[in-house]
Amino acid sequence: MNTPIAGAPRRVIVGVSGATGTALAVRTLQLLGAAGVERHLIVSPSARRTAAYEMPEATFDAEVVHSFRDIGASIASGSYPVDAMIVIPCSVKTLGAIASGVSENLLVRAADVTLKERRRLVLCVRETPLHLGHLRAMVTATEIGAIIAPPMPAFYSAPESLDDVVDHIVARALSLIGVHVPGAPPWQGTPASAARTGDQSQPGSEGSATALGRPSR
Repeated sequence: MNTPIAGAPRRVIVGVSGATGTALAVRTLQLLGAAGVERHLIVSPSARRTAAYEMPEATFDAEVVHSFRDIGASIASGSYPVDAMIVIPCSVKTLGAIASGVSENLLVRAADVTLKERRRLVLCVRETPLHLGHLRAMVTATEIGAIIAPPMPAFYSAPESLDDVVDHIVARALSLIGVHVPGAPPWQGTPASAARTGDQSQPGSEGSATALGRPSR
């Protein structure tokens, strides 16, 4: 299993594969940069093609940008110190390659290194519906130490825009590698839960749904 992260990471690998979700990758890089994390980026050719369709003006900013085919890059070796890796979005092709250890490109090789060094690896798998092969690949990846974190929207945060949805998904994913985003507090419980514990300082202690940012009925 992966070693728990103690404190905020200082160097993180971000892999971007060809699944839909360019906005997730862009926002991940932005928030990591704002947190002062050194970003090592790998973007697959399929991801660039997807980005050209979904967000033509998008840019992938990072301190170090590696070539997708550069197996000789620093992050291809476990001797190079890295705290964690996140693949967002993660296509099922990339998931399958990571699960099987077929390191035919730097993205998969870096993920394989992350696993063998017992570092944190988060795979934001983006596909639906899922057939049995997808599910088995997720199980295998989990068994060898990866964290499967599909980018699913949460509605309890009462998002008002697509940007809000993206921010929540990315903040949740980054929390798995020890990066906590300001403005994305953890769930504090329902008003009823706060009342039962007697903690009137919790959000929603007034007992109204709107106090949680949810519309009243």
